[in-house]
Amino acid sequence: MGKHYLNPLFAPKSVAVFGASDRPDSVGQIVFKNMLDSGFQGKLYPVNSKHAEVQGQRSYTSIAEIGDPVELVVIATPPQTVPGIIEECGIHGVKAAVIITAGFGEVGTEGAALERKMMEAAHQYNIRLIGPNCLGIMRPSIGLNATFNKGVANVGNIALISQSGALCTAILDWATLNDVGFSSVVSMGSSTDVDFGEILDYLVSDSNTRSILMYIEGIRNARRFMSSLRAAARIKPVILVKVGRHPAGSKAAMSHTASLVGADDVFDAAIRRVGVVRVDTVTQLFTAARSLACGFRPAGNRLAIVTNGGGPAVMAADRAADLGLVMAELSDTTIEYLNQYLPPNWPHCNPVDIIGDAQADRYYHAVKACLDDENVDGVLAILTPQAMTKPLESAQVLIEFANSNTHGKPLLTCWMGETQVAESRRAFTKAHRPHFRTPEPAVEVFSHLYAYYHNQKLLMQMPGPLAHHVEPDVEGARLIIEGALQEHRKVLTEMESKALLSAFQIPVAHTMVAHSASEALLIAQQLGFPVAMKINSPDISHKTDAGGVVLNLNTSHGVLAAYQHIIDTVRLSQPNARIDGISIEPMVVKPNGRELMIGVTTDPVFGPVITFGAGGTTVEIMGDRAVALPPLNHFLVKDLIQGTHIARMLGQFRNLAPANIDALEDVLLRVSEMVCELPLLKEMDINPLILDENGVLAADARIVVEFRQPSSDRYAHMAIYPYPSQLVCQWQMPDGTDITIRPIRPEDALLIKKFVHDLSEESKYFRYMNSVQELTEEMLARLTQLDYSREMALIAVVEEVGKEVGLGVSRYAINPDGKTCEFALVIADNIAGKGLGQKLMVTLMEAARSYGLAVIEGEVLNNNHRMLKLMTRLGFTLKSSEDDPGVMKVSKEL
Repeated sequence: MGKHYLNPLFAPKSVAVFGASDRPDSVGQIVFKNMLDSGFQGKLYPVNSKHAEVQGQRSYTSIAEIGDPVELVVIATPPQTVPGIIEECGIHGVKAAVIITAGFGEVGTEGAALERKMMEAAHQYNIRLIGPNCLGIMRPSIGLNATFNKGVANVGNIALISQSGALCTAILDWATLNDVGFSSVVSMGSSTDVDFGEILDYLVSDSNTRSILMYIEGIRNARRFMSSLRAAARIKPVILVKVGRHPAGSKAAMSHTASLVGADDVFDAAIRRVGVVRVDTVTQLFTAARSLACGFRPAGNRLAIVTNGGGPAVMAADRAADLGLVMAELSDTTIEYLNQYLPPNWPHCNPVDIIGDAQADRYYHAVKACLDDENVDGVLAILTPQAMTKPLESAQVLIEFANSNTHGKPLLTCWMGETQVAESRRAFTKAHRPHFRTPEPAVEVFSHLYAYYHNQKLLMQMPGPLAHHVEPDVEGARLIIEGALQEHRKVLTEMESKALLSAFQIPVAHTMVAHSASEALLIAQQLGFPVAMKINSPDISHKTDAGGVVLNLNTSHGVLAAYQHIIDTVRLSQPNARIDGISIEPMVVKPNGRELMIGVTTDPVFGPVITFGAGGTTVEIMGDRAVALPPLNHFLVKDLIQGTHIARMLGQFRNLAPANIDALEDVLLRVSEMVCELPLLKEMDINPLILDENGVLAADARIVVEFRQPSSDRYAHMAIYPYPSQLVCQWQMPDGTDITIRPIRPEDALLIKKFVHDLSEESKYFRYMNSVQELTEEMLARLTQLDYSREMALIAVVEEVGKEVGLGVSRYAINPDGKTCEFALVIADNIAGKGLGQKLMVTLMEAARSYGLAVIEGEVLNNNHRMLKLMTRLGFTLKSSEDDPGVMKVSKEL
């Protein structure tokens, strides 16, 4: 593939600054001065129609007067001039613009109209825009400082993307004093065109960027955002601060950026799912990035504390408990080892208090013992300067030990005080070892490190839309929804709701509806006493609050009286509600039952989400819920359940037998299927869902549906694209060998590694166009951890001695235009010439066509005669590459 389409933004060879000025402290003056002072390595042109010269440089009246090609323009002129400037730049071939000017959609209808005119011109000439209302963009390594920040950024390997220009300036000021450098700094502003997703796409392939930090206020395109975060986080640590955790903050963020702000717990679930860590402060942003850069790999959340003072250890332990971390329980072997090196009065437990007179040797042995302990996932060493303490010696011992530490477990240090530990802190800084002034921030960083590696496990999960061998009655469920919508109803009746659950094999309480008191009596006698009676109305969500529920009815007289009582009470409390009889069901009696709730809600940003927590009538007050984005699998369902307080009551609890967790997981997987396959499903509450040792039963359910425009993308309503199981197919080779062709999964990494390893040198060269011997971990991640909404990879496998063997791979990646894709194909040498290559290409083209792509294209080396013959046979157009005479460009309309 050629250069990234955002290259003119990040690596321009020429820049023109509109509004460049000599007027002190004007935005145009600062931007142009920054470009001059930073030593930009390309050509630089000031554009100002009122002056022949700006800051000692010849000034131009317009882009046309420059004459030479300009790749990037920076605009710092009044808002009403911007649409015309964009149009003029488009005429003269400019492909990228940074619009620092404010006064567009964020200021009202007049500004919004200007913004529309600006975007129309940008779209007409295919100009990509950063901003408006932004600080600008920096690439310190090439001297690009197209910002109005007063100061420069150090060269480094951290990329910063922010929706707040003001925060950018504060971070840059802080970073200079703390010796933090950047590969890129991007102030997004209003993000009217280029968004987070596209910036992340560029940074993934940027060799100068090792980690990515983000400040987020709101999101415009959830699918693109999630897709790009997933692509970035599988290769580089991504850490972000998202504001708007509370309603007041969300309102402020909305007014600032005009981006959508969804529920905060949904955002948390989304970024965890794509392997990203969220922090609360800017300081945490950088300390987490520095700690991850040390190569720490915590396997769990069990923390050991080594200290020469009790108080700081208690502070650290308290903060660990706040964050849900576990204080590690030291093994007998560790305690025996420590007994050899610590005074007899050490507490023989964690925290490991090595006593106030501790010297460097005690720190060494205590830290070593803890890191060697299998029950420990990380260590925090705390030092307080006491009369006998030698802070620098202890620091140097731990630095040397850390440099030779092969565990990958985090070793964090907290040297408290100031004057006596200043030299130690300088030593830690010089050694690039994370250190802290107080215990709490150190514990928080350990929490973030654990979250990062836990979230990376979530990133690896790629569930399909259907999780069971017994397929649901999707068509029947859709007919129920369509029937309600045809009657202009959005709320399903209880009977319809339970029928929908039954279509997806979710056990429900048998329910019948009575339209008179006598009919209610007959139904109750048929079902058997005791029974429960509930109002049946599409307008009433909380039946108990409306007086529409009577439980534990054991007699005929009770049923007759309850029928009229419910009708009268509901008419009094909600006179406008439509009443369609009374639903009657057997009273569910489960002595060991736990009342749970499973729900579906539609977030304005991320679409459908699944919620789980404690159920019953106090669900809103208890507030015990965890959230996950579909699709789910067993790993994700277990993670969802463990995120609630009620999870602790599902095991053996007092006199209650342990609940059937498998049955609960099965229901959650079924709900995930419902969300995937029923795009018209807007809300659902299964409450209560009663779980005991024998299984699960949905006692009540409420479902809301809404009409959506049909889409060629069957999962367009979801932020995460499910594993495309519909593409799995069987094929038989001419010799009778049965082959499975399926989309690649993350767990195929070893399979792909061996497949590429076994290829001949020629096949490797034809596929990768260079001499690849082994795939790196980064390359394997790129090739196996796919986002199926942007790329597809099909692997042909055969079963041999109980395991799969790879025979060939075809893949495509969608180009930035969203209409075309670039393909690649490679076949095992011992299978070549047997028709598998053609089968893989045809299957890949069918997948691309079903996704709505119009053209598939690729590059083939001139001497790859077998591939060129296949392309001709499949009807591809072949032509020589203008950039490389040794390459043929091939393409076909789908």
